[in-house]
Amino acid sequence: MLISIISQGLVWAILGLGIFMTFRILNFPDMTTEGSFPLGGAVAVTLITQGVNPFLATLAAIGAGCLAGLAAGLLYTKGEIPTLLSGILVMTSCHSIMLMIMGRANLGLLNTKQIQDVLPFSSEVNQLLTSLIFVTLVILLMLFFLDTKLGQAYIATGDNPDMARSFGINTGRMELMGLVLSNGVIALAGALIAQQEGYADVSRGIGVIVVGLASLIIGEVLFKSLTLAERLVTIVVGSISYQFLVWGVIALGFNTSYLRLYSALILATCLVIPTLKDKYLKGVKLSK
Repeated sequence: MLISIISQGLVWAILGLGIFMTFRILNFPDMTTEGSFPLGGAVAVTLITQGVNPFLATLAAIGAGCLAGLAAGLLYTKGEIPTLLSGILVMTSCHSIMLMIMGRANLGLLNTKQIQDVLPFSSEVNQLLTSLIFVTLVILLMLFFLDTKLGQAYIATGDNPDMARSFGINTGRMELMGLVLSNGVIALAGALIAQQEGYADVSRGIGVIVVGLASLIIGEVLFKSLTLAERLVTIVVGSISYQFLVWGVIALGFNTSYLRLYSALILATCLVIPTLKDKYLKGVKLSK
């Protein structure tokens, strides 16, 4: 059970890392997440059932997520449609695209070789190691990218778009690139989770943005004043912590049908904690 919870937390952390690129760096929420996440799973599972190598299928899933991000980015940067609306439009379109790809609402992976089956250990250990390898690769690639001149221009766009433009940075291209990369990472998470769970479903994306945000917020509540590398690692810690919280809720006997409600309550609690903490500290200072 412990290995299973940690491996799930590691894979869901990849979703959190993808959301971090838009929600924290560019400072806007991207609803495309709820379309690109299940799209990645749908593409990977469909190709695997057709005999395609699971690594190639996962790579194709990343490409599908990038295309979803590109569509949302073009609607936002070129069509001048608000971020939330452009994401919702693409998210809604992804539902029909997934039905076209799978030919049905859900598709299983019975009697197929999945990406974790490449390793020679037991099923649970294979899932844990696969999750750990992929989340480590994503973090290293993000650190490498954000340390380049292009990555610094991307960060500057999120920090202060007006100043970035004054330095000659094309902020529209940076935002477009961010949406493409972010949704590629999110689709990777969807592909890995679909292989871990053994199926893809068109409704799998409902509420996943809450899970990703919970990973971010829990990590930020637990840790303060961190470097970029440490902040990315806290997303992983937050994701694993969230999975333990969900497991705790289930272990207490709560109805699993309301799991999305519990997820929203956990996220809301984590968001309120810093505010209450600040008010408490201000009250202590005033009383002195």
